[in-house]
Amino acid sequence: MQLKHLKTLLTPQDGAAKVTCMAWAPNNGKFAVCTVDRVVLLYDEQGERRDKFSTKPADAKYGKKSYVVKSMAFSPDSTKIAIAQTDNIIYVYKIGEECAVTCLLWPAEYAIIFGLAEGKIRLANTKTNKSSTLYGTESYVVSLASNVSGKGVLSGHADGTLVRYFFDDEGSGESQGKLLTHACPPYALAWGANSIIVAGCDKKIVAYGKEGQVMQTFDYSRDHSEKEFTVAATSPSGQSVVIASYNRLRVFNWSPRRSSWDEATPKEIPNLYTITALSWKRDGSRLCAGTLCGGVEQFDCCLRRSIYKNKFEMTYVGLSQVIVKNLSTGTRVVLKSHYGYEIDEVKIMGRDRYLVAHTSDTLLLGDLGSNKLSEVAWQGSGGNEKFFFENETVCMIFNAGELTLVEYGNNEILGSVRTEFMNPHLISVRLNERKQKGVEDNKKLAYLIDIKTIAIVDLAGGFNLGTVAHDSRIDWLELNETGRKLLFRDKKLRLHLYDIESAAKTSVLSFCSYVQWVPGSDVVVAQNRGNLCVWYNIDSPERVTMFPLRGDIVDLERANGKTEVVVTEGVNTVSYTLDEGLIEFGTAIDDEDYYRATAFLETLEMSAETEAMWRTLSRLSLEARQLHIAERCFAALGDVSKARFLNETNRIADQVSKEYVGDGTEHYRVKARLAMLDKSYKLAEMYFLEQNAVDEVMEMYQELHMWDECIAVAETKGHPELDNLRRSYYQWLMETNQDEKAGEVKESAGDLQGAINLYLRAGLPAKAARLAMSHDELISNADLVNRIASTLLKGEFYEMAGDLFEKIRNNQRALDCYRKGNAFRKAVELARVAFPSDVVRLEEAWGDYLVQQKQMDAAINHYIEAGCSSKAIEAAIGARQWKKAIHILELQEDQSSGMYYLKIAQHYASVQEYEVAERLYVKGGHIRDAIEMFTQAGLWEQAHKLAVKCMSREDVTALYVSRAQELEKDGKFKEAERLFAAVEEPDLAITMYKKNKLYDDMIRLVAKHHADLLTDTHLHLAKELEAESRFQEAEHHYIEGQDWKAAIIMYRANDMWEDAYRVAKARGGANTHKQVAYLWAKSLGGEAAVKLLNKFGLLETAIDFAADSCAFDFAFDLARLSMKNKIPYVHMKHAMYLEDEGKFSEAETEFIKAGKPKEAVQMYVHNQDWASAQRVAEAHDPDSMMEVLVGQAKFCVEQKDYQKAESLLLRAQRPELAIKYYREAEMWSDAMRICKEYVPNKLTVLQEEYEKEVMKKGCRGVEGLVEQAREWEQSGEYARAVECYLKVKDASNPTLAEKCWMKAAELAIKFLAQEKAVDVVQAVGPRLVQLQKYSAAAELYLNLDLIKEAIDVFIEGEEWNKAKRVAKELDPRFEDYVDQRYKDHLKNQGKVESLVGVDVMAALDMYAERGQWEKCIETASKQNFKVLHKYLALYATHLIKEGETEKVLSLYTQHGVPANSQNFNIYKRLVQGLLDLPDKDCAEAYRMWADLRDVLQQLCENLVKSSDANSPVHEEFEQMLLIAHYHATRSAARGMDQLNAVAAKLSISLLRHTELIPADKAFYEAGLAAKETGWENMAFIFLNRFLDLSDGIDEGNLDALDHTDFQDTDIPFEVPLPAKQHVPESKREEIRDWVLMVSMDQRVDQVLPRDERDAYEASLVAPSTGIRSLPCIVTGYPVLRNKIEFKRPGKAANKDDWNKFLMATKTTHSPECQDVLKFVSQWCGGLPSAGFSFH
Repeated sequence: MQLKHLKTLLTPQDGAAKVTCMAWAPNNGKFAVCTVDRVVLLYDEQGERRDKFSTKPADAKYGKKSYVVKSMAFSPDSTKIAIAQTDNIIYVYKIGEECAVTCLLWPAEYAIIFGLAEGKIRLANTKTNKSSTLYGTESYVVSLASNVSGKGVLSGHADGTLVRYFFDDEGSGESQGKLLTHACPPYALAWGANSIIVAGCDKKIVAYGKEGQVMQTFDYSRDHSEKEFTVAATSPSGQSVVIASYNRLRVFNWSPRRSSWDEATPKEIPNLYTITALSWKRDGSRLCAGTLCGGVEQFDCCLRRSIYKNKFEMTYVGLSQVIVKNLSTGTRVVLKSHYGYEIDEVKIMGRDRYLVAHTSDTLLLGDLGSNKLSEVAWQGSGGNEKFFFENETVCMIFNAGELTLVEYGNNEILGSVRTEFMNPHLISVRLNERKQKGVEDNKKLAYLIDIKTIAIVDLAGGFNLGTVAHDSRIDWLELNETGRKLLFRDKKLRLHLYDIESAAKTSVLSFCSYVQWVPGSDVVVAQNRGNLCVWYNIDSPERVTMFPLRGDIVDLERANGKTEVVVTEGVNTVSYTLDEGLIEFGTAIDDEDYYRATAFLETLEMSAETEAMWRTLSRLSLEARQLHIAERCFAALGDVSKARFLNETNRIADQVSKEYVGDGTEHYRVKARLAMLDKSYKLAEMYFLEQNAVDEVMEMYQELHMWDECIAVAETKGHPELDNLRRSYYQWLMETNQDEKAGEVKESAGDLQGAINLYLRAGLPAKAARLAMSHDELISNADLVNRIASTLLKGEFYEMAGDLFEKIRNNQRALDCYRKGNAFRKAVELARVAFPSDVVRLEEAWGDYLVQQKQMDAAINHYIEAGCSSKAIEAAIGARQWKKAIHILELQEDQSSGMYYLKIAQHYASVQEYEVAERLYVKGGHIRDAIEMFTQAGLWEQAHKLAVKCMSREDVTALYVSRAQELEKDGKFKEAERLFAAVEEPDLAITMYKKNKLYDDMIRLVAKHHADLLTDTHLHLAKELEAESRFQEAEHHYIEGQDWKAAIIMYRANDMWEDAYRVAKARGGANTHKQVAYLWAKSLGGEAAVKLLNKFGLLETAIDFAADSCAFDFAFDLARLSMKNKIPYVHMKHAMYLEDEGKFSEAETEFIKAGKPKEAVQMYVHNQDWASAQRVAEAHDPDSMMEVLVGQAKFCVEQKDYQKAESLLLRAQRPELAIKYYREAEMWSDAMRICKEYVPNKLTVLQEEYEKEVMKKGCRGVEGLVEQAREWEQSGEYARAVECYLKVKDASNPTLAEKCWMKAAELAIKFLAQEKAVDVVQAVGPRLVQLQKYSAAAELYLNLDLIKEAIDVFIEGEEWNKAKRVAKELDPRFEDYVDQRYKDHLKNQGKVESLVGVDVMAALDMYAERGQWEKCIETASKQNFKVLHKYLALYATHLIKEGETEKVLSLYTQHGVPANSQNFNIYKRLVQGLLDLPDKDCAEAYRMWADLRDVLQQLCENLVKSSDANSPVHEEFEQMLLIAHYHATRSAARGMDQLNAVAAKLSISLLRHTELIPADKAFYEAGLAAKETGWENMAFIFLNRFLDLSDGIDEGNLDALDHTDFQDTDIPFEVPLPAKQHVPESKREEIRDWVLMVSMDQRVDQVLPRDERDAYEASLVAPSTGIRSLPCIVTGYPVLRNKIEFKRPGKAANKDDWNKFLMATKTTHSPECQDVLKFVSQWCGGLPSAGFSFH
């Protein structure tokens, strides 16, 4: 921070006149100063004095000098000031104190903090006019300071104590009470944002931490110019502190990055004499200092200041505080980071109204209009945010697909949602825009989730209110002000309304081009084409008021009690005024002021809109229990019954209110009646029964004739009138002829006979029958049954009658009744039991009935059951079940059903399934119909194909041509063309189009079929059309025929110049249209021609063209009439024409008229008429005389008259031309003579040229050069001699050239300067190298110490030893360079064997690059172990990529496997590649598995010795070793029949390792092994699992696998999906057939065998106990009881399996089994005592 002096507010006096205190008002508008004479001066913020007043003593009798003003402070609202005096009083509402007030603060509303001389800190409450002590000390209070927020107070005492007190610690957790003790009284006390600064009379400034620890000390005690510190002030942001002394202000700024105070340059003011008071303006922009002599100085406080867009002034008064001032209005806003973060650049956006600023962790936003500021947490996003300020209450920030809302004046983010649609028209935010009853915080957001889906969010509650899915793209949406309704429009211009509470969507308007809510209401204004649409009551969207419009709505304005729709009608703007009364009704409803709404409706005539409003008001007033208004509404609507009912209800409510003085609507009778009005009778009953008003409930139900409910209440309450009620109910039922209800009463009373009689009387025989059938005592009454049956039959209730007859076992009559009643299901079921022979007939009748009922699809199966195939097909066709019809039809052997093929085929043809239709047509023998179908569908190729199959070519052609001609007559030319094309008759189609003058189609076909005739056709058509005067069409064809000139000629011939010009301009070259315009003008002549050419801007061009085409008269006419400046040009052209014609004298005249006499001279020169040329030149152009002489001289040279030519040229002063001519004639002596005489400065150049000429003459020339060089050498001109020698270049005599070059080098080295000699040698060296004279070149380089060049020459000559010797002897630095070049040479030459001796690693890399791996490995093996395994790893990686994993295995078997972590992936891929190999579970694969096992064993042994011992990767390789051992043991066992069970167990044990072994392969091998061994249960389960896995591989996932069979086993469920099938399709089909056969036999239980642990026998883990058994090293099965243990821990075998394996090995002497035992011995630390010896 820097301090800049602004002005002196109060001039200092000559003597002491101490400024005792001063204060800035919080609103920054006032500044108060109290002087030693107890007068308070008031200044404005500009430092101008506005007022002053004198203070008064507590008691007037002591006089005005009895006290001193010690401190003062403004109230937070800046309307009051507190004056603290030493006479025990603070003058604010006369609050007296008993002790001298020494200092004072006013940090918060109603709270003044002051310190007393006795050491107390007290709180004065201005609201209650009372004071209280906050805390007390024993020491005088010398200073007070508050923190930045004003929530904490710090007091300094004379004994150096600092005490802290918090009103609210704001969650900081900082301690209260005594904080620290300073070394001296802390007169200068400041509480910054991050620490406390204290200073006093010891000239030290100490910064203390938040808990009193010393952070920094600034010691000025040794500075003799510094005096004691008297006062301190903190900036409003707490980021800066100013401490004052004698005449100096020291400024300290807080550095957030270093968390320490930095001292700025102090401000020193000479002769200021002790600063006694400091006060900082609340916005941080001004600091005032008062002095002992009564002076007040004001300082500007700012870090920097800038002007923004010439509209705003930005004053950075601290790192975290900026004052923004509007230069035009003078208004100011203080932008401050509450967290003390440094503010970056401040921007003003959104029509210069909104502030945006970033800090490191927050975002600051502000509204300059309302002065509302926000600071929210914000992580930096590189400045990619987009800000939208369309909404005045909230800022919308869009960043990386996320919309964030910040409410101005709120320091929390209002809400954040994900959306990609950042258009203000697609986002609607409503924040408390209209107050609603019972709603505290109404904040809603509507936005797009995707282009068709709207989400509505409650921002206050943070939950989703609803989602609107639409069928079209949405392009506009807006919530109403209460956030209850949403309007949105889609891209089809359809307007929709969505009610958020009911989630109901309504389509409101089509073709909507404008829509808007009327501000302050729920009225909607929209435009539909030419109509203005207004919804005054949006709750009834069908009620719309429409006005015709002639323009477009552009705006909606509501002000001064009027709402106007602004419409543009052409250039005029018209306003349509809406009915403010109707709008007012909606607002009154929203504000729930129903009396105002009623009063408004009373003034309106009844209409559709008014009726809708009365209805809305009635509903809302009922909900609000405003019953009188509801009564009035129903009266207005003409609903008399509701109006009367409410009138009675209101009477009751009013009576209750009068009697009990309360809300009558809360009375139970009123609530019950309202429930009755709402048809909620149970609710009304509850209200009555709560008050035990049973009679009133019963009365209500009786009035409503709800007898059942009435009786139920009476029964519940035990009412004494219950029996009478029932009798009355029955009597009422009988009187009202409700026989059915009376019957139900009888039935419930147990009088079944009476109930049946009543049911029959009521004409309900079915009900009577059901009752009779449900009671056996009634069904046994034959008379009753007959009576019921006859009534049923009479009423044609046949099905019920059938049920009744069936119940009494009269099956025949029951069947007849079922038939009559079409109850075929029951009839068939009965017939199957009682009349089996009738079933088929019934099924057919059932089908016929269903067909009558149009239930064709249901009839099909019944016809099939009845064997009626024809009817079944017809039903299927009728039901449009075409596939079913085809299926039935194809099963028929009867040929008569062929007629159905036609019907079905016609259907498939109609739905455009032409292939199916074709098959059916052909099958039914309707081939012509099929052809017709294809023809009508335009599928001519298919039609033709079918026709060719079934008809002769001539018939097909005749058919198609005749059909095409018919189509031609009907005007269907395209269809006819297709038919012609189908039979390859395009010429007929061309003729057709020509005959009908459809030339475009004709041309199209010609282009397609006769491309070579296309141009001729266009031209032929063009001529025909021209003859018919159809010029435009003719033009088109001329142009298409690439003869646009003919089109121009046509238009010229017909005097259609405009068209000719148009064609020329469009089609011709750059000048064609100009030529046409010229000819047009020529045809007009005179002034008309000039006008025309001026119109086209071609006048000058036309004159040029006329002159070029020798029409000089026309050119002269045009030039004279309009462009006189072109006359000389025409003369010039005319002259050139005459010259070409040989009329030289006339041409001379024209040249002179054209002002070009030089051209006339050149004409005569050209014709060698030298006399005429000299005459014209002398008369008209003397400057051309020299040119005439030169021309004549040139002529003399051609005539070999050099003497005359020389004299002419010297006369013309052109000696250089004479030299040139002599030189060309090789007359060098004459050339030298003239040069020496007239141009001596060019003699040297001519001499050099002569030498070059000599060189060109070959050997003779070279010899001349050599001779010349020798002469230079002899005369001591060595530089020239060297140049001559270097010029010698004779390819035919290289010896001479070499000799000359060497001579040049020798002379240069001996006689020339070093630099020049180097240049010569560097020129000669490459030439010698070209001649392969390497030693000579190198010797020259060495003579001049050019060692590297000499070495390069030897290298180029491949003389490597010489190069090395030179490097070694003369400059050892180049030895490495020579070696590297030698290596590169060997590499480039491919001499790898030689390279081995030089750089073996490079040689190995070359072998690897060339793919010579065997050579590479052989060479590497001769190096160290590390090198060998590096290239082994590279070779192995190559082989794995090529799929040759077995070769990789042999490599590592041969060379060993080091435990290098970089090789682990290769080893894993090796194992995985071998496990993926198919058909390797045989005896022949033993060697491969044994090698893998041995390699892995060696790897594991190496790992034990490495740093990876016992690591996860070690365990992984141990597991792979176990798997390899199982595979090897299985292959060994495969070779012997007695070990088949062992092999099978090994295959089964390998299933627990399917995370490594391909799962389908493992289950396939295990299943086959189990099957071969006879373990069918396991075989079935494993092979079934294999098939499931196989299907999963085909589908691409294993999600559908069922793991039920493998529960409680250690076979893993989650296995990798194999990349391919490991079992061929044929074998999979065999397995599928076997599994299907076994499952059909049902002889196998799908359960895995279990052992004594009640666990799956091959599982190592027992599920019941969780104990894990050791696997057998022979079979992999768990070792339970009879076990053999090995020396190595964790290795065991089942005794039986071990003995079996040993016995088989002894009896067969199998080398494979012996190898297995040998491995086991090594692996397990030896064999058991009863072991096996290897032979």
